[in-house]
Amino acid sequence: MIRGLVDFSLDNRPLVLVLWLLVISTGLFSLKDLPVDAVPDITNVQVQVLTNAPGLAPEEVERLISFPVENAMSGLPQLDELRSISRAGVSVVTVAFEEGTDLFWARQLVGERLASARDQIPETYGSPEIGPPSTGLGEIYQFEVRGRGYTPMELRTILEWNVNFHLRSVPGIVEVNPAGGFYKTYQISLDPAKLEAFQLSLGEVFERVEKSNLNVGGGYLARSGEQFLIRGKGQVQSLQDLAEIVVRRDDFGTPIRVGDLGKVELAPMIRKGSVTRDGRGEAVIGIAMMLIGANSRTVAKAVHEKIQEIDASLPPGVTIDTWYDRTELVDRTIRTVATNLLEGGLLVILVLLLLLGNLRGGFMVASAIPLSMLAAFTAMRYAGISGNLMSLGALDFGLIVDGSVVMVENIVRQIRLRRDDSKTSHKEKVRQACHEVARPVVFAVGIIMVVYLPILALRGIEGRMFRPMAFTVVFALGASLLCALTLMPVLASFLLKKPQEKDTPLYRLAKAVYRPSLRFCLAHPWWIGSAAIGIFASSLLTIPLLGAEFIPTLDEGAIALQVERLPSVSLQKSNEISTLVERTLRSFPEVRTVVSRTGSPEIATDPMGLETSDVYVMLHPPQGWDYDSKEDLVAAMEERISTQVPGVFTGFTQPIELRMSELISGVRSDVGIKIFAPNGDLQQMKQVADEVARVIAEVPGMVDVKAEQILGLPNLNIEPRRADLARLGMSVDEVMDVVQCLAGRPLGSVFEGERRFPLQARFQEISRDDLQEIRNLRIALPADSNGERGFVPLSQVADVELLEGPAQISREKVSRRISVEANVRQRDLASAVAEARKRVEAEVNLPPGWTVEWGGQFKNLASAAQRLSYLVPLALLLIFIFLYSAFSSSSLAFLILLNVPLAVTGGVFALLARGFPFSISAAVGFIALFGIATMNGVVLVSMIQQRRREGMNARQAAENAANTRLRAVMMTAFTATIGFVPMALATSAGAEVQRPLATVVIGGLLTCTVLTLLVLPSLYARLWRGEKSMVAEEVKP
Repeated sequence: MIRGLVDFSLDNRPLVLVLWLLVISTGLFSLKDLPVDAVPDITNVQVQVLTNAPGLAPEEVERLISFPVENAMSGLPQLDELRSISRAGVSVVTVAFEEGTDLFWARQLVGERLASARDQIPETYGSPEIGPPSTGLGEIYQFEVRGRGYTPMELRTILEWNVNFHLRSVPGIVEVNPAGGFYKTYQISLDPAKLEAFQLSLGEVFERVEKSNLNVGGGYLARSGEQFLIRGKGQVQSLQDLAEIVVRRDDFGTPIRVGDLGKVELAPMIRKGSVTRDGRGEAVIGIAMMLIGANSRTVAKAVHEKIQEIDASLPPGVTIDTWYDRTELVDRTIRTVATNLLEGGLLVILVLLLLLGNLRGGFMVASAIPLSMLAAFTAMRYAGISGNLMSLGALDFGLIVDGSVVMVENIVRQIRLRRDDSKTSHKEKVRQACHEVARPVVFAVGIIMVVYLPILALRGIEGRMFRPMAFTVVFALGASLLCALTLMPVLASFLLKKPQEKDTPLYRLAKAVYRPSLRFCLAHPWWIGSAAIGIFASSLLTIPLLGAEFIPTLDEGAIALQVERLPSVSLQKSNEISTLVERTLRSFPEVRTVVSRTGSPEIATDPMGLETSDVYVMLHPPQGWDYDSKEDLVAAMEERISTQVPGVFTGFTQPIELRMSELISGVRSDVGIKIFAPNGDLQQMKQVADEVARVIAEVPGMVDVKAEQILGLPNLNIEPRRADLARLGMSVDEVMDVVQCLAGRPLGSVFEGERRFPLQARFQEISRDDLQEIRNLRIALPADSNGERGFVPLSQVADVELLEGPAQISREKVSRRISVEANVRQRDLASAVAEARKRVEAEVNLPPGWTVEWGGQFKNLASAAQRLSYLVPLALLLIFIFLYSAFSSSSLAFLILLNVPLAVTGGVFALLARGFPFSISAAVGFIALFGIATMNGVVLVSMIQQRRREGMNARQAAENAANTRLRAVMMTAFTATIGFVPMALATSAGAEVQRPLATVVIGGLLTCTVLTLLVLPSLYARLWRGEKSMVAEEVKP
């Protein structure tokens, strides 16, 4: 079959050329439409259920909303994880599904179950809704609406109705989340004294306002053969309309209007959060959220273009200032990938020319690079794989050309050796040369493709990160193999009719060094074998020195800083602290802008209290920095903040990394220690968490240690005394009217054309801020038979107390839990967690029934390590099966597999030399190395077997084959190595993830090439020295 493909190509050369032209055109078309992003989206399949419950405390939110929603979601098909956060006024339940679940099918399931959950939640407590179908990579564009002379409430209104309204129409945008400023409301600010003076209860005012703000329909009226629609238009359209609403008439018939009971004004709604920027105070921002699976680069550009269009239509003096655009990160990352690929490709071509000595042959081989890539782009497009750091960044052009290298090198060599053979046509010489190496080429390239298959079995974050890479490499290698078997013979038949194969200076030097070395090794095989074993053993002893981490952190070119205060802090005080932090950070010339998001935005996909701020620090390019690295800059920032803003907790990470960690595991740091306490007391949970935090803070490398703040939120509890209410003929709802009026009692909506604004009633400011004044609030008694009513203070019918309550209640696995978080710096993750775990187990005593789970990046590392424990043996088994099928000999298969240990040796020493810990990136590099290390062994052993069939003994065959294949082995090994060099040395965006993988492959190839050229021939000559027949050992024809 393999020879048949070569023969078909040479017999149908025009057709082959046309087919490859078709590959080029299809690839270019696919490249244009290929989705592009910085990194793969590693968010798990999850659906968030969001419920706004204004006025409810965390315990009530947990009991009345979160628990019913959790209960409804339990037992969903393919459910993987269920967790919730209950804060004052908001519930977020995250429903995570097993990998591979269709997101929109999952959303449909959750939507169906929500119907039953809503039945269990009283309507006044809020209605659970499904969050937008976005992911951790969804926040692709953030901007500020600013204008001199405009109030924050006016800017927020402009954002809501002039900007967001139009941005939601951009394809790929599912939501534009507003944050900061003040949400405009029509408000009746009631004066309790005037309510008492006019003998009015709150219920009367609420009822009259609601009934006076209606549009109704009156059916149809037929007149003179025409039909008229009857409409009653009673909706409030202005503050004046609202003030003129008559609540009732007094004894003299004088109307008592709403305007007589207090102020009627435009006022802000109570906020759950705010935004400040650059130390100048309040800001109003919009966060564009991308639909899952959309092309982030395309969508971000479309948003940018739409914003430019909107900007021109805004009121005078109002502008839109973009402060975060995902396109910048994508472009920087793709530029890194493109630069590495371009530099690697040029180096590969240079090596080909230096070793092959044939200009046409070198460019023929190099043509396999763009052709294979274009074919891979087509496959990626139809497989739904985006072009990003992982899918494209791990490609090595040296690997792509290996099959073509062996094919063209053998063609050039055979034509040169048979240049005096005039009886055989040039095409037949090419055919015979291709037949000689076609099978080894297929098996060699096939082995590399096969070792990438176990990577497809990775699951979780590591699977979502590296599976696209495996698919892309397999696509590219498959295309390169077809190129070697079809296009190379055709091009050789046209272009290499009179090849002038020259021994280049580099190749002559290599032969001069190699031949005596090979003779020495053939004479002393056991010495060489023992040395190889010793080197391998020494590498195993150094593995513990490497340490381990999950995946190297991608430098996003920005910093995300978490600032924590006490839960009792007010929003005003939080803003003051955020502003001080911003000014401190802006004192660094490396900082471009600083934006703080305090509390929760309008759509609370990221529920935070007023005590928490996410501070986004956008940086200038590193050229011209005063600091050598981002790590040094972060350390300086941390030190300066600790001295200039005392009393706050700070933790440093990155914007995407922060959001990803929170969505995937529910924690925001490298390490998350989750303490599960079924029916646990919150005070006891806090004590245990504080003790765990104290213990791990003493572990070297553990920084930013904090226990989840679940207590410390002051609560003003107003609890009706039912006996006193009954004695006075009152009901609980009358007291609750007072409570609601402290925050804002919804009374409907007011429309300004297409715009809709809430209408609410609140007590005036003076009666909401003083505890004693709240106790003294006068509450109306039922009217007597004459319509007269008395008033009593609230304290006469209710207990009004200021108590400390929970700030946040987290649940997971249908149990309460509290987390302790930490980041790891100046140390590898695995050893830091191992020491911390040992100390916690020894020093912290958990109550019966409580359990601890170590999550965050460490959990991901442990999960990946468990999978690798059987994927690595599986890769080796697949290689062995391939080798056995190629040579029909287990002995030869094992001999070639000896390449693997020495390749591992080089990879381990390379990681140690560069100070890189073992990571999943490095592990994938080792798996790829297994295949690359055996490739040249296949080519060399195939040649040895061929020489044995020609009558040579084992030593003669080994020496002759090694000398004959020296150039091919050097070319394949050097091109593969050189192709990874730019990736290993890169320092630009995204290089952090690529460097360990490239380092492993380069180090491993350097050592396994020595094994292939010296140790393998020596061991073959020694082990097969008594063999005279090749019948049992021959490669299948």
